[in-house]
Amino acid sequence: QVQLVESGGGLVQAGGSLRLACVASGSIFSINAMGWYRQAPGKQRELVARITSVGRTNYADSVKGRFTISRDNAKNTAYLQMNSLKPEDTAVYYCKQEKDWGGGVYWGQETQVTVSS
Repeated sequence: QVQLVESGGGLVQAGGSLRLACVASGSIFSINAMGWYRQAPGKQRELVARITSVGRTNYADSVKGRFTISRDNAKNTAYLQMNSLKPEDTAVYYCKQEKDWGGGVYWGQETQVTVSS
């Protein structure tokens, strides 16, 4: 059974940084794409960043240049380094595992990120 366990959320002032981590178990981590999504109150869940099994990345325009997604296959862990945080980054963040082509989806539990102005 695939499990994704997130950590690293919290409260930070605008301009600060946080690093989210997502540890996967029950799957062959290295062959899957990993993504980070977020959902703010009253809004739809949106893609923040995604990294494929071979390390190709894509980002939402709103986070380009501030956030970095990475993966450590030896630790079965995906990371989201968030710098220069803004109040509009406040949301519940989720990690997602899937095949590079989009199938075989699993979601992690939520982690709250709150950025104060």
